Amino acid sequence: MLDVLRLNLVSPLTLCFALGLFARVIRSQLSLPRELYTSLSIYLLFALGLKGGVELSHSSLTQLAAPAAATLLLGCLTPVSAYLVLRRLGRFSVPDAAGIAAHYGSVSAVTFIAAQQFTNSAGIPAEGFMPTLLTLLEIPGIQMALAIGAFQMARQHSDQAADQSPAARLLSVCHELVCAPSTLLLVGGLLIGAAVGTDGWKPVQPVFEGLFKGLLTLFLLEMGLTAGARLQDLRTSGLFLAAFGILMPVLHGLLGAWLGAASGLSVGGTTMLATMAASASYIAAPPAVRMALPEANPTYYLTSALAITFPFNLIAGIPLYYRFAQFFCQ
Repeated sequence: MLDVLRLNLVSPLTLCFALGLFARVIRSQLSLPRELYTSLSIYLLFALGLKGGVELSHSSLTQLAAPAAATLLLGCLTPVSAYLVLRRLGRFSVPDAAGIAAHYGSVSAVTFIAAQQFTNSAGIPAEGFMPTLLTLLEIPGIQMALAIGAFQMARQHSDQAADQSPAARLLSVCHELVCAPSTLLLVGGLLIGAAVGTDGWKPVQPVFEGLFKGLLTLFLLEMGLTAGARLQDLRTSGLFLAAFGILMPVLHGLLGAWLGAASGLSVGGTTMLATMAASASYIAAPPAVRMALPEANPTYYLTSALAITFPFNLIAGIPLYYRFAQFFCQ
């Protein structure tokens, strides 16, 4: 686990994020053109949805039914619980709470890979359809948190739309969510990937997989620049975020282990589902949040997901979720 942590902390992704932070600390004029940032966001969201849909096309519905239901339930519960804790205990604003919750409702692909390595080395390999569950958890968790943020912000601004009935405001928010660029790119990519399958994926694979990490590196540089510009915000919320970034994953991991065992997953599969529930996305969630909730502070959601929860899960979280899985699968 320490080797995995070391490799990821010195990866181009993490170091480019750190470079962006450093550039802002020393007051450099480094910046990315807004058009480039928008293009990177569109590419990353569509690529994630497309690859997830291809994985989904490989799975049998009979094997997948109960674990998929448990995974979708997690995708609803984890962002809601994170949002409530952030709003009521952390006193974060609606956009900030929803932005952070979107990261904790989604899943970290790197943490997923680390959990897969752990279960294989422990002699408890998980079911083969776990990548499909990764896809099923990644998108609903983000969209649920964004929906909460949109509804709450609509309520706060209801005085500006006093001529609208509650039903009309609800319909307006739903339309905004369904038509949001992040939703169309993620869900549309998922449906296209599931429809075309492996044969349709091969011709475009070099573009949507071969270039993915390189373009993601540039995106994280921009995230570092944005987060670095608002580092002073951590003075008031840094301690709470540190506690949240450790305790919330443990609670989500416990819930994931219970639901995984209840859905019939093996100890290895339950360990991986618990790890997915406990992880926080720093790849799929940031572009979605930036597009849907531009008011949310990237310093909060990137610091908690990337600097706190990610290393905690790699060092101590995954073995702990394995213990949870052993307990519930007895």
